Amino acid sequence: MPRTFNIPRFYESPIISTVKASRRSMDTRKRDLSPSVLDFGPVRFKIARHFGFCYGVENAVEIAYRALEENPNKRIFLLSEIIHNPRVNENLRYNGVQFLSDTEGNPLLPFDVLVPEDVVIVPAFGTTLEVEKELNARGVTLSSYNTTCPFVEKVWKRSQEIGKQDYTVVVHGKRYHEETRATFSHAQAEAPVVVVRDLAEAKELTKVIRGEADADFFFEKFEDRYTEGFHPDTHLKRIGVVNQTTMLATETQAIADLLRQAIIARYGEENIADHFADTKDTLCYATKENQDATLALIAEGGDVAVVVGGYNSSNTSHLVELCEDRLPTYFVRDAEEMLSPKRIRHLSLETKQVQITEDWLPTQHPNGNPIDIVLTAGASCPDILLDEVLRRIVGWFPDTRSVEDVLAPYE
Repeated sequence: MPRTFNIPRFYESPIISTVKASRRSMDTRKRDLSPSVLDFGPVRFKIARHFGFCYGVENAVEIAYRALEENPNKRIFLLSEIIHNPRVNENLRYNGVQFLSDTEGNPLLPFDVLVPEDVVIVPAFGTTLEVEKELNARGVTLSSYNTTCPFVEKVWKRSQEIGKQDYTVVVHGKRYHEETRATFSHAQAEAPVVVVRDLAEAKELTKVIRGEADADFFFEKFEDRYTEGFHPDTHLKRIGVVNQTTMLATETQAIADLLRQAIIARYGEENIADHFADTKDTLCYATKENQDATLALIAEGGDVAVVVGGYNSSNTSHLVELCEDRLPTYFVRDAEEMLSPKRIRHLSLETKQVQITEDWLPTQHPNGNPIDIVLTAGASCPDILLDEVLRRIVGWFPDTRSVEDVLAPYE
């Protein structure tokens, strides 16, 4: 029996949560990746099989609200955003939680404000050993409400394990994302570490591994992304690859395969076990499920895709990338970004800026077919946000079927 979490009801959705629960009951082994279809008549929604709050996020949200419930007379702080979703963070602020830093690690409040009696919550991304040490020195405990995702902790543990075996840890991630900062800190306690952002950077690293580029090349290409004392001539002889759990799982595997081939080219396939650690067990199942479900979703086709999530959400941005390869795609924070059938405010991954696009939503097909909306969300997105997006779009179409009729197959 999968663990269930005590999540505030206001994050649930009468429509989306009903569909998700129905799909779980009909497909307990999660083998059916076909999208759910909600047919309102003139507009039809194709919804990903897997999306929204994952295990680690539900765990974090439950712990954060439990901290509020159990400590009505104490000050409560978060090291940074609990997850990358503005609705959730804004609600915690509304309930009195104070944030010590932003997502880049810049201080919002000095640690000097803390006293041992304060409650400090560790976000789902975890935190660095340096922060832990500083707060422990002030008498502040982090163990009571530590919401670090178990799959992130698994990456830390495996990194330290291979580090003790004299492997260098190669992290596929965004160097200054909260999770990668934390992974870098925990891994470097036992191992040299270098971070690669994507497949292109991994290819640069293979040049060094193969002996085609020297140390100066490495230090220039990977400036500020390796541990102190790192030297490529020594520390790239034995490596293992782990990832920031929100990255594209397929890209992590491609990077691992690429680096493995470089090791084989340098040291011979017969010696691969001495130079390349097997770390496949560190990939986050929830991230991969969401990405696989998104691929199955867009394979079904549609007129336009809407992906819902926080604009600083890494896992959501990767779902957007997958959708953009196949159809017009709009990355929105919530329904308020959908200004009208003519205008939408959304984040452009290319420019990293929020922009307004005109004439984004087709309103009718010449052949009379319904408009198909491909709909999914990041792992930190509450169901209620998709419900609000869906209802706003439905409200722009005349003569739609009732919600009760649309949900009948899922009840």
